Amino acid sequence: MKRFLYIILFCSSFLLAQENKDYLHKRNTLIEAGRQAYFAKRLPLLKTITTQVDSLFKKTQDSILLAKYYHFKALQNKLTYTNDSAFYYYHLSKDISKKIKDSLAVGRRLLSLANLQREAKDFRGSEISSIEALQYLEPIKPSIYLERVYNNLGLISEELDQKDDAINYYNKTLEINKKTKDNLGYLFTINNIGLLYQKQNQHKKAISYFNKGLSQDSIKEKYPTQYALLLENVAFSKYSLDKKDEVLTQYEEVLSTRKELNDLSNLSMLHINISNYYKDHNEIKKALFHANEALQYAKQTHNNKKWLEALENLSDLTSGEQSKLYLNEYITLSDSLFQNERRLKNQFAKIRYETDKKEKENTVLKTENQQKQAEILYHKQQKTIGWLAAAIGLLLFGFSVMFYFQRRRKLLYQAQLQQVQVREHERKQIAKSLHDEVAGDLRLLHRKLEKSNLLEEAQKLDAVKENVRNLSHQLSSVSFNKVSFKNQIINLVSDYFEPDFKIKLNGLQNYNWTTVDNSIKRLLYLSTRESIQNCKKYAKASKIIINFSVHKKYVHLNIVDDGIGFDTNISKKGIGLQNLQERIEELNGTLTINSEVGKGTQTDIQIPLNGWTNKNTFS
Repeated sequence: MKRFLYIILFCSSFLLAQENKDYLHKRNTLIEAGRQAYFAKRLPLLKTITTQVDSLFKKTQDSILLAKYYHFKALQNKLTYTNDSAFYYYHLSKDISKKIKDSLAVGRRLLSLANLQREAKDFRGSEISSIEALQYLEPIKPSIYLERVYNNLGLISEELDQKDDAINYYNKTLEINKKTKDNLGYLFTINNIGLLYQKQNQHKKAISYFNKGLSQDSIKEKYPTQYALLLENVAFSKYSLDKKDEVLTQYEEVLSTRKELNDLSNLSMLHINISNYYKDHNEIKKALFHANEALQYAKQTHNNKKWLEALENLSDLTSGEQSKLYLNEYITLSDSLFQNERRLKNQFAKIRYETDKKEKENTVLKTENQQKQAEILYHKQQKTIGWLAAAIGLLLFGFSVMFYFQRRRKLLYQAQLQQVQVREHERKQIAKSLHDEVAGDLRLLHRKLEKSNLLEEAQKLDAVKENVRNLSHQLSSVSFNKVSFKNQIINLVSDYFEPDFKIKLNGLQNYNWTTVDNSIKRLLYLSTRESIQNCKKYAKASKIIINFSVHKKYVHLNIVDDGIGFDTNISKKGIGLQNLQERIEELNGTLTINSEVGKGTQTDIQIPLNGWTNKNTFS
C-alpha cells in the first residue's frame, strides 16, 4: 500500500513538473516573440503579443507576465515616439520586477529609463537611474548590461562636460568587454571614445580609435551599421584635418551601406556631413540637395538635433525670403524642443515622484491590511483552538510512542556496539599477550636451540613463532584515530597490490566515513583483509574489485574476484570466514558468498547503520 502511494505521488509530481515545463516554454516563447517584434519595428504584431501576454497573466497571475506586459506597452510607445508614456510604463514594469525580486529585469528597466532621460537631456536624472541600475546589476554580473550602463554613464558625463569621468566610464566598459568579448559592445564604446576626442578637436586621437574599430575582423560583413558609423566619423575627422582626398568617397560608401540597411536614423547625420562638404567646396546646388535629404530623414525619424542642423544649413545655403523661412522654422522648432525637453523632464520627475509616493502608500495600506488580517486570523484561531489542541495531543502521543520505540531500538543497538567493543578489547589484549609474551618466549627458546646446534628443532620453533605472530596480528584491533578509514583501506590494498595481482577500489572516496561507527569500519577493514588474503592464497585470483557504498540504512561491501572459485554446496567455511561471519552477526549484518568453479567468487557484506536484524547466507 505504501509503495502504491509512493508511485501515485511520483506520477503526480512528474505530471506537475511537465506541466510547469510546458508553461515556462510557452511564456518564454511569447516574451521572445514580443522582443523580436519590437526590434523589427512591427508595431501591430507587438500590440497583438502584448494582448496575449495580458490574457495569459489573467489566467496564471504570473507576476513576470505582468511586468512584461508593462514592458511591451513601453516599447509600443517608443515605436510611436511618445517617450513620456514609455517612461511611465517602464516605471510600472520596474516596480513589479522589484516586488518579485527580479534584479536583472529591474536593472534593465532602469537602463531603459536612463536612456530615455538622456535623450530628453535630463542628464542628472539619467545618471541617477544608471547608478540605481548598477546597484541591481553589479551583484549578479550580467556583463552585457553592465557594459551598457557604464557606456550610458560615459555619454552623460560627456554632456555634463566631465571628460575625465567619461573616459573612466568608457575604460570600465572596455574592461568588462574583455571578459565578454562582445564585438558589438566594443565597437560602440570605441566609437564613443573617438567621438569624445572629436568633439575636443583632437582629431588624430579620434581617428586612432575609429581605426581600432575598423580594424576588427570582417567588420564590414558582420557589423555593417557600425562599420558605416566608424567610416563616417573617420571621414569627418580627416576632413577637419584638411585631409580631403578620400572623404567624399568614404561618405558615398557610407551612404550606399545605409541605404542597403534602410538605416534611416543615421542617414540624416550623413547628409548633413555631405552637405557641409559641398558647401565648403562652394557646390551650393549639391549642398542644398543633401541638406533637404537630411531634413526629410530627420523629420521621419524624429531626430530633432539633425532636424535643427538641417534647417540651419538650408538657411545658410539660401537667401532672401526662403532663408528667413528656414530660420524662422529653426527658431520655432528650437523653442518647441526646449519646451518639450522641459516638459519631459518635469513629466519624468512627476512620474518618479508619483510612483514612489504610491509605493509608500501601498506599503502603509499593506501594513494596515496585515493588521486587520491578523485580527481576523486571531479570532479564527480562538474558535478552532480546542480542536487543534486535541489534534496536537493525539499527534504528540503518537510521536511519543514512536520516539519510545526508536529510542529503545537505538539503546539496544548501542549496547550491542559496546559488547562488540568489549570483545575487540579482549581480542586486542590476547593479541598483545601473544605478541609480547608468547612470541617473546618462543624467540628466546629459538636462540637457545640455535646455540645448542639443534637447528632442525629451532627451524620448527621459528615456524611456530611466525604462526603465533600472524595470529596476534589477526586478533589485533584496528584504530582509526591516527590513520583514517580511507587511508587504512588504501594502505591495505597497496600492501597486497602486485603486477599479477591487481586490486581496484570503487566508492571509497564518495562518503564521509567519520560519521560511521568505528565498530562497523573495523568490520569492513577486517572483511576486506580476509577476502584479499583468501583470494591471494586459495583462489589464485589475478584481479579483485572492491566496491564500497553507503545508503540511508546500511553500508554495503561487495568484493568480486576472477579466481578459480569453488562449489558452495561442498566447500565449508574456513576458520577465517567463520570468525568473519561471527563478527558480522555481532552487528546484525549479512554475509552472502556466491561462487562457481572456474567463475570466481562474489562476496557481499551488508551492515545496518541502525541495528536492524538480517539473515546470513552462504550460497
